[in-house]
Amino acid sequence: MESSGFKEKFSLILSLIDFTSLDGIDSNKSTIAHCRKAIGFKDLGLPAPAAVCVFSPYVETARHELAGTGIKVATVAGGFPHGQIPVQAKLAEVAFAIDKGTDEIDIVFSRGNFIGGNRQQVFDEIAAIRDMCRHQTLKVILETGELVSDQLISEASDMALKAGADFIKTSTGKIPSGATIQAVKVMLERIRSFHRSTGIKRGIKPSGGIADPESALMFYELVNSDLGESWLTKDLFRIGASRLAGNLANRILQG
Repeated sequence: MESSGFKEKFSLILSLIDFTSLDGIDSNKSTIAHCRKAIGFKDLGLPAPAAVCVFSPYVETARHELAGTGIKVATVAGGFPHGQIPVQAKLAEVAFAIDKGTDEIDIVFSRGNFIGGNRQQVFDEIAAIRDMCRHQTLKVILETGELVSDQLISEASDMALKAGADFIKTSTGKIPSGATIQAVKVMLERIRSFHRSTGIKRGIKPSGGIADPESALMFYELVNSDLGESWLTKDLFRIGASRLAGNLANRILQG
């Protein structure tokens, strides 16, 4: 049986999840089912996830299903998951998602260009998308598993934050290496540094391979210890996951 303290933390973590479905067999029908599952947590007396994240063709469907629930609609853009499409196509994809009514956009960081030395182009891409997303929350996926050192993760974090990211996110969930404690520690340090120098709070989103409550709790505690309790809100801390929400719900209800 869980202690009341753990149940309280698990409930908060559930409310911070971007409840994600990004599979090749997704459809309007599966999106409706996914959204109804997100809404269904409330019927169990539990918090609803912060957002439902779907591919851009299903944003309109998700928006219709989630209307009036308080659950945000999020989508991925920028050539997810690899980012290897022309910048014009990235901007078009973002514009499409905005037109369909997304609340939040998770874009893919161009780590190939970043590692290859064309860093001004990467900064300009993020800044251009930021300019389009005047009314949307912008999350930048660094794909830390392909940034092969803490130094690269640190520099990529700085770039994304300076270009206007509301959140920096670890992973797409589409490569073997997902969120790690070490990568998130580096990212949190850069968020802390950005806040010290600008007075602006920016968010963190661990994502990729986080399926069990204990793993989610490790990231929760890390954010709490490194940035403080004021960061433990859906405006500054998200966890990207698909299976985690159900696993948390089961643990809370069993407690």
